[in-house]
Amino acid sequence: MARRRRYSPEQIITKLREVEVLLSQGEMVAQACKKIEVSEQTYYRWRREYGGMDVTQAKQLKELEKENTRLKKLVADLSLDNAILKEVLSKK
Repeated sequence: MARRRRYSPEQIITKLREVEVLLSQGEMVAQACKKIEVSEQTYYRWRREYGGMDVTQAKQLKELEKENTRLKKLVADLSLDNAILKEVLSKK
């Protein structure tokens, strides 16, 4: 089984551009995916997520996703603290 590899947004956009070039030269999607060493499913997922973006937009997207995750965790922690405080106050 092939080793899974994580690609940075910059690498993904580069690979998507490579596929675009190969497709414009008449290659089939399956052949182009084989050349960039990803599955067709991965290609379509990347295209859906990163299609039409440039590298700076992709970096910005990833930073925003990371910040969103951090903020969601913070809200969850604060909500839990709030619920605990309400429970303690209601027992008094």
